[in-house]
Amino acid sequence: MKTLLIYNEVVPVTRKDHGSLSLKRSSTFEFAKETNATPLVVAEFPRASQDYPIVFTETAEGIIPSAILGLRNNENAFVGDDATWQAGYIPAFIRRYPFVFSTDAEAKTFTLMIDPSYPGFNSENRGERLFDSDGEHTGFLDQTLAFLKDYQSHFERTKAFGQKLAELDLLDPVEARVPLPNDPERRLIGFKVVNREKVKALPAETLAELARADQLEFLYLHLFSLNNLTKLHGRLLTEDALEQPADVPGGTPELAEAE
Repeated sequence: MKTLLIYNEVVPVTRKDHGSLSLKRSSTFEFAKETNATPLVVAEFPRASQDYPIVFTETAEGIIPSAILGLRNNENAFVGDDATWQAGYIPAFIRRYPFVFSTDAEAKTFTLMIDPSYPGFNSENRGERLFDSDGEHTGFLDQTLAFLKDYQSHFERTKAFGQKLAELDLLDPVEARVPLPNDPERRLIGFKVVNREKVKALPAETLAELARADQLEFLYLHLFSLNNLTKLHGRLLTEDALEQPADVPGGTPELAEAE
């Protein structure tokens, strides 16, 4: 049973349990092949918007942007048959695996966790050691911690962006009609997108405030990214046609107000 979308399990990193542990990273993404969406932080929007549709979902931590990676359950269209990532940008949520932070209820204390089932972990000194022979952090572990701390900082900024969109009532629930071979009624539901007309109706001072905080740029990058839904749909149509030719009624994807 996966946790946090891609982790099989997570345990805290300790000198006692992992003092001799090394990590030999793989260039493949087998662990993410069944993940059809992944969280994003706003700092990723300029790159991620070139490859993925970016939408917003309500979570326990607030309104969070996500990159759509597939149109069916347990399907990631960007992990190929050889398990390589087939897009120009790899989301940070994916890149941080097999590491992750766990936090307390007040989000003041963070604990470094790993997924011990990741096949690259070993005790034969293959790859990068987590601790040196004296039990101190290696440079690799310090770099990993720095990356996760940076990610957490961007995540807080991202939550503030989602909260701002909610406060301004700019998000509408929608569904996407994405007909596929043998599934002409396929729909994606449970997400929200920014309403362009509501943005146009904002007072000038509110637009200026959004611009100063770079949030107006993020907003339009999100809207621009929705064009990638058509690309993703076409990608899957091509793959499905190679496996099982079929007529697909309905043409291109359509976004509509959620019922």
